[in-house]
Amino acid sequence: MIVDCAIYRDGHRTDGPEDFSDALDRARSVGGFVWIGLHEPGEEEFAHITSEFGLHPLAVEDALKAHQRPKLEVYDDSLFLVLKPVVYEPDSDTVSSGEVMVFLGDGFVVTVRHGGGSPLAAVRRRLEAEPEMLAKGPTTVLYAIADATVDHYLDVATELQTDLEELEAEVFSPDGGGSRNTASRIYTFKRQVLEFRRATVPLTPPVARLAGAPGLGAGLPFVDDRARPFFRDVGDHLARVNESVEALDRLVSDILSAHLAQMSVRQNDDMRKISAWAAMAAVPTLIAGIYGMNFDHMPELHWVWGYPAVVAVMVALELSLYRLFKRRGWM
Repeated sequence: MIVDCAIYRDGHRTDGPEDFSDALDRARSVGGFVWIGLHEPGEEEFAHITSEFGLHPLAVEDALKAHQRPKLEVYDDSLFLVLKPVVYEPDSDTVSSGEVMVFLGDGFVVTVRHGGGSPLAAVRRRLEAEPEMLAKGPTTVLYAIADATVDHYLDVATELQTDLEELEAEVFSPDGGGSRNTASRIYTFKRQVLEFRRATVPLTPPVARLAGAPGLGAGLPFVDDRARPFFRDVGDHLARVNESVEALDRLVSDILSAHLAQMSVRQNDDMRKISAWAAMAAVPTLIAGIYGMNFDHMPELHWVWGYPAVVAVMVALELSLYRLFKRRGWM
């Protein structure tokens, strides 16, 4: 359950106690803070931390059940932030998301991870390598997690843009994306963009609140006001990500429309070809039908050159129709 537990004082790590019941008191006594990282904890396992750090029951319920949208909630004793890290899997060209919940309070940070794609281990290593930054307190941890998550969004957006360019080249290839799997790939790609969008778009209001955007009320508790410029930087990166997501969504919709239009045009071409061949087949059928009727005076019965003449007329008409359809592009 517990991935890591440490007390940080003046930006330097000291290992947390095996029984972290007094970790918060120890951290506050030395003027530092405690950072506990957990992975998919159970209800009984999380109960001890809940009572020790005074976490709100509603936030605890969200942290245990997961499947939450990105959000920011303020409680009496803590701040609760939900993030959805995203992972791009190049082998299958798919996007999957996990969840990271951050409890931020007076002298403590508790992070809960569900699924994959978590940047927490890398964030902890980076912060521990920069003691002067870590010495600024728990707000630094919150900023670093949000910054790492959003920066990875940019990488995923770049990968999706590359996949979209390949899909676009396939659709507008000389055969017009004639593969039966083209439409399926387009729909699959659109679902990946939707999954990505679910992680990025709802995160905009929480980051705006952390950055102290005008019209969102006073500053947040447990968040150092000096960190607002850093959260504004995260907001700028997130805005770029959301613009990329919107562009990807529009482009994939346009590609789908173009593919369907190409399929419709190709079907019309096929119908014209079928109609042209049917018209060519109808001419000799018509002549043969009239020729086979019971008349007393008709070619071939009383006319020596009747049969060759009728065949010649059929051939001439067929060639004329063929040239006409060919010139009009029907064949």
